[in-house]
Amino acid sequence: MTEKANAWELLSTEGRHPDSAELDRLPSARIVELLVDEERHGLERVLERSAEIAVVADWMAEAFVAGGEILFAGAGTSGRLGVLEAVEIPPTFGTAPERIRAVMAGGEDALFRAVEGAEDREDDGRAAAADLGPGDLLIAISASSVTPFARGALAAARERGARTVLLTCAGPAGLDSLADALLALDTGPEILAGSTRLKAGSATKAALNALTTTAMVRSGKVFENLMVDLRPGSRKLVDRAVRIVAAAAGLDRGAAEELLGSSGGEVKTAIVAARAGLSPEAARQRLATAGGHVRKAIADD
Repeated sequence: MTEKANAWELLSTEGRHPDSAELDRLPSARIVELLVDEERHGLERVLERSAEIAVVADWMAEAFVAGGEILFAGAGTSGRLGVLEAVEIPPTFGTAPERIRAVMAGGEDALFRAVEGAEDREDDGRAAAADLGPGDLLIAISASSVTPFARGALAAARERGARTVLLTCAGPAGLDSLADALLALDTGPEILAGSTRLKAGSATKAALNALTTTAMVRSGKVFENLMVDLRPGSRKLVDRAVRIVAAAAGLDRGAAEELLGSSGGEVKTAIVAARAGLSPEAARQRLATAGGHVRKAIADD
């Protein structure tokens, strides 16, 4: 136990921030300023890793287009951020839920209440990645980099031939051998020492946003800056779908709504039909030939 405690003490994410040594004596306004300012520093660390994040985003797109599975695995805040990212992808980009999913230490109960000790169960992490194989991608999320659950998932995924990524807020030293790609944001100590739900959590969320959005752009889920594969499962999203068709096809709202209806609610089909002067059926076939990419489908006209 002593050896592990010493290892944790060396983590930058567990350090004490020099600017907040007297945190309990500061006025509330100063505490808020420190916390928000540190968020900015965390985002700067993400920006510094943009090239590495882009590489992993391309891996993600490659796996997705080829029919592979993408799995996020983590514990605590890191696990919840992975779940949040995975559940937002289907309505935003029209993907099947099983294509991009997430597991977290402690299971579904841990989403709403901490499950003590769950992160220490390496075997649970290994079991979570047991179904992965060649063509799949595992992204393990661990602010500290030492979480046994995340490391177990990485080890099992590598044994099964899946591509692996470790997304961490710790420094990169000694971590390269754990995964095929290392995204070490190195966000440093928190204003509240060790509370990685703060700056580290925000930086992790920003990195995940960048990964998934870039991957979906590369996979043909975006035309211009519009989410053309969204699932209109609510009144707000139905309205957004109409507005997207109107904007992309240069139609007024009424015409866009009518075309979207005749296209079976498929935003992409409606856009290609309008831009290429095709029937919805022909537009759908054109899209299939173009691999689902609207820009390529209308360029083929």
